Amino acid sequence: MINKIWVGMLVIGIVFAGFNGKMAEVNEAIFAGAKDAVAICIGLISILVFWLGLMKIAQVAGMLKGLARLMRPMAARLFPEVPPNHPAMGYILSNMTANLFGLGNAATPMGIKAMEQLKDLNEGRDSASRSMITLLAINTASITLIPTTVISIRMSYGSVSPTEIVGTTLLATTCSTVGAILIDRYFYYRRVRKGRA
Repeated sequence: MINKIWVGMLVIGIVFAGFNGKMAEVNEAIFAGAKDAVAICIGLISILVFWLGLMKIAQVAGMLKGLARLMRPMAARLFPEVPPNHPAMGYILSNMTANLFGLGNAATPMGIKAMEQLKDLNEGRDSASRSMITLLAINTASITLIPTTVISIRMSYGSVSPTEIVGTTLLATTCSTVGAILIDRYFYYRRVRKGRA
C-alpha cells in the first residue's frame, strides 16, 4: 500500500510539474537529491561503523546480555502471555536493547522475529494478540539512551556538539514509551471490561 502511495505522489508531482512548465526544476531537484543522498550515505558509513563497533564490543563483553537480564522482569510484566523461556521473549529483549541504544537497523530484524514467534503463540491467527500490540507500541515509542543514528547524522553535517541531544532524546522517548504503554493498557482493559459485560 505504501508503495502505491509513493508512486501516486510521484506521478501527481511529475504531471503537475509538466502542466506548469516546471520540469527543468524537477529534473534538477531529482539529480541534486540523488547526489546529496549518496554523499550522506557515504558520510554516515564510517560513523555508523564506529557506533556499531562499540555496540559489538558491548555485546561481546556481555553488557547487552546483562542489560537484557535486567529488563527481563519488566518485559515479563509487559508480556504476561509470553512464557519466560520462549524464543519470543529473547527476541523481544534483543529488540528493546537495540532500540535502547538507538540501533533501529539492528532492532528491526529482532522485532520481526519476535512478531513471528508471537504469531505462533497466537496460533497463527491473523488478528494481533495483546503481546503483538504491546510490542508494536513499545517498539515504535522505544526509550533511547544513545540516539546513535541521529548523532551520526549530526556529525556528518559538522555539528559542533552532536551529542547534545542525548538528554532531550532520553526525556522525549521516555515520555513516548510511558504514553504508549498507558494507552496500550487502557485499550486492553477497556476491551476486557467489554468482554465481561
